[in-house]
Amino acid sequence: MTEGQAPVTTADRTPDEVRLAITGMTCASCSARIERKLSKVAGVESATVNLATEKALVSFTAPVTVEQIVAEVKKTGYGAAVIDGARPAPPAPTAPSTYAVSPESAPAGSAGGEVARPAAGALLEKLRAQELARQKVRDTAATTKVDARPATTPTPPTARGGHAGHDGHDGQAGHGGSGENHLDHTPAQDVLKPRLVVAIALTIPVLLLAMVLPTFGASPWLELLLATPVVFWCAWPFHRAAAVNARHLASTMDTLVSLGVLAAWGYSVVELLQGGMHLYFEVASVVTTFLLVGRFLEARAKDSGKDALRSLLDLGAKDVSVLRIDPQSRITSELRIPVDQLVVGDQFVVRPGEKVATDGTVRDGSSAVDASLVTGESTPVDVSPGDDVTGGSINTTGRIVVEARKVGADTMLAGIQRLVETAQTGKADVQRLADRVSAIFVPVVLVIAVVTFVAWLLTGHDLGTSLAVAVTVLIIACPCALGLATPTALLVGTGRGAQLGTLIKGPQVLEDTRRVDTVVLDKTGTVTTGELRLRSIAVRGKLSKKAALTAAAAVEQGSEHPIAQAVVDGARLAKLDLPRIRDFQSNPGEGATARIKDTEVTVGKAVLFESVDPELVAHARSHAGTTVYVGWDSVAQAALTVEDTVRDSSKAAIARLRALGLTPYLLTGDSASNARSVAEQVGIDASNVRADVLPAQKHAVVTELQKSGRVVAMVGDGVNDAAALAQADLGLAMGSGTDVAMDSADIVLVRTDLDAVGDSIGLSRETLRIIKQNLAWAFGYNTAAIPLAAFGLLNPMIAGATMALSSVLVVSNSLRLKRWHR
Repeated sequence: MTEGQAPVTTADRTPDEVRLAITGMTCASCSARIERKLSKVAGVESATVNLATEKALVSFTAPVTVEQIVAEVKKTGYGAAVIDGARPAPPAPTAPSTYAVSPESAPAGSAGGEVARPAAGALLEKLRAQELARQKVRDTAATTKVDARPATTPTPPTARGGHAGHDGHDGQAGHGGSGENHLDHTPAQDVLKPRLVVAIALTIPVLLLAMVLPTFGASPWLELLLATPVVFWCAWPFHRAAAVNARHLASTMDTLVSLGVLAAWGYSVVELLQGGMHLYFEVASVVTTFLLVGRFLEARAKDSGKDALRSLLDLGAKDVSVLRIDPQSRITSELRIPVDQLVVGDQFVVRPGEKVATDGTVRDGSSAVDASLVTGESTPVDVSPGDDVTGGSINTTGRIVVEARKVGADTMLAGIQRLVETAQTGKADVQRLADRVSAIFVPVVLVIAVVTFVAWLLTGHDLGTSLAVAVTVLIIACPCALGLATPTALLVGTGRGAQLGTLIKGPQVLEDTRRVDTVVLDKTGTVTTGELRLRSIAVRGKLSKKAALTAAAAVEQGSEHPIAQAVVDGARLAKLDLPRIRDFQSNPGEGATARIKDTEVTVGKAVLFESVDPELVAHARSHAGTTVYVGWDSVAQAALTVEDTVRDSSKAAIARLRALGLTPYLLTGDSASNARSVAEQVGIDASNVRADVLPAQKHAVVTELQKSGRVVAMVGDGVNDAAALAQADLGLAMGSGTDVAMDSADIVLVRTDLDAVGDSIGLSRETLRIIKQNLAWAFGYNTAAIPLAAFGLLNPMIAGATMALSSVLVVSNSLRLKRWHR
């Protein structure tokens, strides 16, 4: 500590964050228990555990370590592996974004990014260090794969992965997560599928034997033979979870499932051995099969949610052509290297059709870069030396040389990925009603069963009678209807949604559809089609619009630029015959020229002309979109404006959203003039338009609306919308968009029709209502039936029939969703 420096106290320490992949959770009480245990660890400031994503986000300060946090999770009875190394917690919201592309936000020392220029000596030292780092990468490129993320302690191979339930508890938790892809593991539904298939195959004959052939002499023994694998192997996930929870003196829904299934099977075995005929092997088999179906559907939804992060990782370039100068000959050549070996200051080549490898600045060449999937800009942006480009965007026309300014975790794409992960790790206010209530329901049922057994023994009844009454309590309270309440309604609701072009991803999103009062609409690809079309033509003097379009399209047919293609498509739509051209010459970033007969015709920006009529300039300013000029003899003769096309259904769809009580907002990375034009066409108030919005700001706009008390639905389609979709109370992705957007959303709109938003909210609200009805019946049935069973007014046969009837009623109620319409 230097003289005069204040000592660092615990309060002054900046908290670190670590992300953990949690295994072994089966219900909300599991995630709540982990949170409670971690919150009690000295030094842990906050812990959020998300059941759906199976992740934990822990904020902590010294003296606690990552190893202690992982050990605490294991001690609680669950598996934990570090997803990435501990990193400082994010700054306050007022701090600049970690992935803003402006020079002001770049780290000091990066190209164009010094906030305050260091002294000459320090600058030379920094440049020398950067060159040494680049040289080290070059020397090891052939043998070593450099990870741009912070290094962490390696993990033995046997310590990694534990994603197959509690089996991971026995090994050490992985701490080398930065080098390990936590998304690569056997999906949970693939683990459950064999058990489900076997359960269905064996349960059907058990049901037939019990219901159709009860008098067949061998039926009881065949039922025992077929039901036993179902009870012990197929239901093993429930038994294992119940055992783990019991070891930690806790109980969940798995406890009741396990006890109910084992009690039905055990009672039946005893009854069979005593020569009785009141057997419940079919009850044990059916309960197991139904609950495996529900668990399988849940697991599939969880695993599909992780595809968003896979897609974000896949969006970036995999390798890159860097320019290297031979130290002997001083000749510059290209070397293909993995993108994670790129360092700040490297210059790399991007050819037409290739992705820009990382955020940087163009040093040579000109082109048009399509960044629509990353930044939301509907029109490819012309770039030339000195302009910034974003990693993940696509180079459309010319060859450019880019100098890397940010690499690895500092890039915009990596920032979007972190935002999606953070938003997905957050917890919804409403989580699994059945599991919350079960925290009280399960222990109460267990106590009632024990008390019933003891009370009947103490009142002089024999052991068999007392056991039968206790088993009746467990069977009648077996949460089969409770387990079916959500999955069946969700299954039917999503099936009906698929017919209407709406995919509801899970039950956790339904509550928010009821409370949503604000809908934020991304412009490009959502309200609009994302395709450029010729919108208007203004001419000078007596020149006809037809002649102007013919001349412009004739020249532009030699260009690959998207604006040029829109002009050519406009001419084809007008069925114009285009003349032959010669001497075509492209001016990247500005336009093109060609000769039509003996006249040189120029199409492009105003700078290509010596004279541009003020009326043409006024026309360009008053019309939203991108304007190009066409002319000859250095004089612009006409102005052609192309614009993103509004979907035909958007205006009526937004009016319907208003009728549902939702306030629409328009959000876009496009210019203010374009955004206002679209808003006016579809009926959105100008005060609710947010233009020139970067991905970080989209996320921030949603957060700001939420802080003001609004419940926000976000509708988008691009990678740039992924973080906002995940942050919103309800995320809806257009099916015409990217996989990243669809996987980050709660609801996917398959048809490219904004009216599907209204359908999705209406159907989701009805599905939620059905689920609540099912849960009310399931809990009400148990509340009324348990006392009857405890007083001996029911026998196990009646209990089994009643329990089955409860399930039938729940399924029948869910099937009503098939008839839902607007």
